[in-house]
Amino acid sequence: MTTAVRGRSARLPRSVRRAQLLESALDVFVAQGYHAAAMDDIAERAGVSKPVLYQHFPGKLDLYLALLDTACDQMAGGVRDALASTTDNQERVLATTQAFYAYVADAAGAFRLVFESDLTNEPAVRERVDRVTLQCADAIAEVIADDTGLPEEASRLLAVALVGMSQVSARFWLTADDTISRQQGTELISSLAWRGIRGFPRHE
Repeated sequence: MTTAVRGRSARLPRSVRRAQLLESALDVFVAQGYHAAAMDDIAERAGVSKPVLYQHFPGKLDLYLALLDTACDQMAGGVRDALASTTDNQERVLATTQAFYAYVADAAGAFRLVFESDLTNEPAVRERVDRVTLQCADAIAEVIADDTGLPEEASRLLAVALVGMSQVSARFWLTADDTISRQQGTELISSLAWRGIRGFPRHE
């Protein structure tokens, strides 16, 4: 009670309050899913009144989409940073795999909004999830096309396969027992990916 009252009495800059609300909303959505979560729960978690929450987000879907945008940007940015971190393609494969595993392993659990949402029948959610997969694949496809000389669509198909391999295996690893460490997992999957992709000769 004291914490809630203190939170509601504190006046924060709009950007700081928005960030606080998003953080609280992420906790609630990850724990409960979209349908079970209520704006009352999020307001209570943030220590604000519901009118304050609605000043920043007109409705639950608006709040969810704002979180999803942030989560998608984080994942796509991690892949782009991994690709730019080295010019050695074997190291690129490892770095990109590590980016997916790090994203899934983040304690905040934002990946669940992207890969395990209970709202994928909502067109705005589906569009964002599909778009971030293609953003990651397009970044990888550009490297493949540049290095191999393969056509754009062939490069993109290979890239989508690599994205799927990394994100699906990362999610499986997270729910499995602790016999395989994150480092071991990324090394196994990147080794598998590299053995496949290196079969396409480098284009001079």
